[in-house]
Amino acid sequence: MRRVVLKVGSAVLTENGGLAKERMSNLVELLAKLAKDKEVILVSSGAVAAGYTLVPLERSKVANKQALAAIGQPLLMRSYQKKLERFGIPVAQVLLSADDFDSRKRTHHAKQAIEVLLQNKVIPIINENDVTATEELVFGDNDQLSAHVAYYFDADMLTILSDIDALYDKDPNKYPDAKPLRVVEKIPQELLEQRCNPNHSFATGGIVTKLKAAKFLTRRGKPMFLASGFDLKDAQNFLLKGRHEGGTLFLPERCG
Repeated sequence: MRRVVLKVGSAVLTENGGLAKERMSNLVELLAKLAKDKEVILVSSGAVAAGYTLVPLERSKVANKQALAAIGQPLLMRSYQKKLERFGIPVAQVLLSADDFDSRKRTHHAKQAIEVLLQNKVIPIINENDVTATEELVFGDNDQLSAHVAYYFDADMLTILSDIDALYDKDPNKYPDAKPLRVVEKIPQELLEQRCNPNHSFATGGIVTKLKAAKFLTRRGKPMFLASGFDLKDAQNFLLKGRHEGGTLFLPERCG
């Protein structure tokens, strides 16, 4: 892999109403290791949660979530910046929305900026432009955003780090005998039509948005890897050592 996109969700980045500093530090170490011989793009949630630590607004209102995102985005970036400074890696904030991928011109300009950042060993940290993207805040589409980033910015793979460590053959919260699926070649349509089921107070997605992200990529010839963001062992083994010991790999769909 030459270029990889990592997406990390709010459930991983937050705990007890604030940023999860240890998990964030572990994530940064993984980014630094990957950046030694790969181009790395990070799609990061967590701005709303970071904003809530300063101004605890009621999160059920969209306008409040937009305000929290505006407060929290610089806090989130500062935290990444300080942690990655220890490895000599500069970062850049990139805010995008679905509209940016609906316009060839805007997509082209965004891609050009990303290319310059990567050529200069800067890690772009991408988030949805929450202040204007109201649908994102309602439905939780950073998973979708990361899939678009991986496809339109020519990444070889998307890895989603989540509180969901794999896709299972049935709901592991209901069935103790549920088994993780190691490799998925085709995503059943009925799974894509489920309701979003976030497991965390600041998360807005769940397994459904991750499956939709995988579907978007795999039908366009790119793979996606889903693994735990709490314990990065499976992600490290897969991304750094080429060993698939845990997590789910979604393979590109075959033609015909």
